[in-house]
Amino acid sequence: MVYADPIDQDWATGLNYDRLAQPFYLSADKVEGDYSPVRFERELWLFSKFCHRGRVLDVGCSTGAFLFQLLTHFPGAYEVFGSDVAGPALDYAEKKGVRVTRGSFLGLDFGQSRFNAITFWAVMEHLASPLDFLIKASRILEPGGICFVLVPNLQSLAVRLLGAKYRYVFPQHVNYFTGTTLKRFVANVPELPIRWFGGTHFNPLVIWQDWRGDGSFVADVDRAKLLTRTTAYKRNPALKPVRFALRLIEAALARMSMADNIVIVLQKTR
Repeated sequence: MVYADPIDQDWATGLNYDRLAQPFYLSADKVEGDYSPVRFERELWLFSKFCHRGRVLDVGCSTGAFLFQLLTHFPGAYEVFGSDVAGPALDYAEKKGVRVTRGSFLGLDFGQSRFNAITFWAVMEHLASPLDFLIKASRILEPGGICFVLVPNLQSLAVRLLGAKYRYVFPQHVNYFTGTTLKRFVANVPELPIRWFGGTHFNPLVIWQDWRGDGSFVADVDRAKLLTRTTAYKRNPALKPVRFALRLIEAALARMSMADNIVIVLQKTR
């Protein structure tokens, strides 16, 4: 496992995420991309495969887009809750009908509440103490409950091709995982053995854009604009053959542990 040292305390405490809400999380491009029906299609497929119904907590829910789409795609199946430290993003989630809890997950008191599923979609890499988050998740899961963890893959094709130009080495990310180190990480919580392990996502646009760049920091506004472009391509019927080809490439990369992200599904034993 690779980690940043030292860590900017404003990232560790979550203060900077609250500041980022307006310029990034609530930008028109970011919100449009996050709330597009195709945005979380992989996560929704994987989630519904292992958790068919029940109470769901999305840690680091931001504007609530995943939970909103979970309710939209599977009406009546789930009771959803989100937690985050970015106040303005949570305000938006509430406007979309998503129930949220404000503050750091470690400091939240859930009382006797237990969940059938807890998700960490692209969250662990942002945390100064990720193991504490996983331990708490194990405590508030029902027996048999599922925990989903998705993180960027430090051994992805993008990293191998781009090297220092890889855009996701930036201040917000304080931990970096490979498939091997992620398995070692979750093994610290034996109550959550691995149910499924794999890779997901492949975005050649990111690789092409960063290959052509000079390796400097990619501004939030530019990342949001690229999300909008990618979403538009996914929704274009004329590009269906291209999407199919990319899915085949993504599947091949996942088998070689070189997809953009690593995903691990854990199930509480007791």
